[in-house]
Amino acid sequence: GVLPFGAVFTELSFIMSSLWQHQFYYLFGFLALVLCILLVTCAEISIALTYFQLAGEDYRWWWRSFFTCASSGVYVFLYSIMYFNSRLHIESFVSTALYYGYMLLISMVFALLTGSIGTVSSFFFVR
Repeated sequence: GVLPFGAVFTELSFIMSSLWQHQFYYLFGFLALVLCILLVTCAEISIALTYFQLAGEDYRWWWRSFFTCASSGVYVFLYSIMYFNSRLHIESFVSTALYYGYMLLISMVFALLTGSIGTVSSFFFVR
């Protein structure tokens, strides 16, 4: 989970600034490049760990290949907590709950995206 998060760490900072601090985001070409790096990183990590698991004669690789990459969603949510405490100056309860609710949804979607990339790439590797 750390390596896929590390691939999108700097870009996530710009995206969160554009979402929560009303700044303009203009690096769409770089975003496409980071997305390709994320795809390759998730696929390589999932395939490598699936290979090591199959070499150890453990054939239950489905969920492990998913959670290997999907755990990066946890790191995205932890980064959103750090971002909230360091850069945002929100004091009302409703705004705080709204921020954490949206960031929880974004983290879950990110986890589903990276987990499905890992599972599909491991599936094609095994086949």
